[in-house]
Amino acid sequence: MTEENRMGPPGPAQQGLSILQVIQSVVAAAMGVQSNRNRERDFTRGAAKTFIIAGLIGTAVFVLTVYTVVHLVLGAAGH
Repeated sequence: MTEENRMGPPGPAQQGLSILQVIQSVVAAAMGVQSNRNRERDFTRGAAKTFIIAGLIGTAVFVLTVYTVVHLVLGAAGH
C-alpha cells in the first residue's frame, strides 16, 4: 500500500508550506535548531527555490542589521 493510499489524497494542508513556515524553517536552520520533523516536512512539501530565496533575503537582512548596529555604535563612540 502506498503512502498516498494510507493517508488519502493530499489535501490543502499537505500541498505546500506557508510563508510563515518557510521563514520559521529558514531561521531555525540558520540557528542550527531545526527539528527533524520540520526538516522532513520541508523536504517533502517545500520547494528548494523558496528556501533559497528566503535564505538569501534572511542573509541580506542579517548583514544589513549588523552593518547598521556597527555604524550606530561607532557613531556614538565618536569615530
